[in-house]
Amino acid sequence: MDKLRALQYFVATAEERSFSGAARRLEVSVPAVAKLITALERSLGVRLFERAANGVSLTAGGASYLEACAPALARLIEADEITRASTQRSPGKVVVGVQHVIARGCLTEALPRFHARHPEIQIDLRDFTRLTEEQTSGVDVFLVMGWPKVADLIHRRVAAGRFIVAASPAYWATHGMPRHPSELEHHVCLPIRAVDGTVMDLWSFSRGAESASVAVKSWLTISNAHRDTALELALAGEGVVRLLDWTDRDRFESGALVRALADWQSPEAPPVNLLYRASVRRIPRVRLFIDFVTQLFRDIEQQREARTPASPMPRWVRATRARASDTRNRRHRHP
Repeated sequence: MDKLRALQYFVATAEERSFSGAARRLEVSVPAVAKLITALERSLGVRLFERAANGVSLTAGGASYLEACAPALARLIEADEITRASTQRSPGKVVVGVQHVIARGCLTEALPRFHARHPEIQIDLRDFTRLTEEQTSGVDVFLVMGWPKVADLIHRRVAAGRFIVAASPAYWATHGMPRHPSELEHHVCLPIRAVDGTVMDLWSFSRGAESASVAVKSWLTISNAHRDTALELALAGEGVVRLLDWTDRDRFESGALVRALADWQSPEAPPVNLLYRASVRRIPRVRLFIDFVTQLFRDIEQQREARTPASPMPRWVRATRARASDTRNRRHRHP
């Protein structure tokens, strides 16, 4: 048995909670993952997973084993990458199309680490809003939020989304913190206009079997290109903002923003997608960047308190509406 590979399969299966998810991540077959996991269990004399029709879950022994071996495996993989980078140079340029929120939220901070590992690779970062032929021409890799439909690109969802509702301490002190999503109707909220023009003013929440949707109101609507304005106004105590949990983490750590409705989840946060043409995957420098970005968002997922399932496409994305709340009003008129 290849012990290192078995550990990689074990950690991937534990994180994905399924053999099929681990197989997709590792780009191998499901039987290959299941066979090696079984061999690992046999060699340890411990059952690591409970198998079920909807996936797998760690046993107590499996959870202990994961806690013990995952950090060591991560350090070994990092050592391999550093060594490989020093001996296998892949000079050239990687053109990356990335939406502003992703670049600002996490990619910019991570790029120096990629450069330290691969100083011979040049990154050409380009902004774009839509996957049109004009904007995608000459781009190797795309990082896109939402639910893109592109037939001629390989599509890999690298992170689920999760929204956080927050405001400054001063705002909450003045207006009170909501205990239920419906109370947001009495607050000044700062909705964003999506790239397709729809105002995302319908904020949806779930908690166990309970769900709630609130059509928020504001004196200001902010375009996607100026979404940072919503953050700045929230920091200034001017209203409530809805942010993705992997952006602006330093604002929460410093206390400049305080989260509300922490026991509720938002089921409509857009996922992050990695898109590229099949031909570029064979270019070493592009493959190195793809692997780096995939691991970056994998690390973000692991930092969350609980696993975030991928959100289904909201109704307002499928429909053509000026405001997301229009879809709710139409549903109420036509039950």
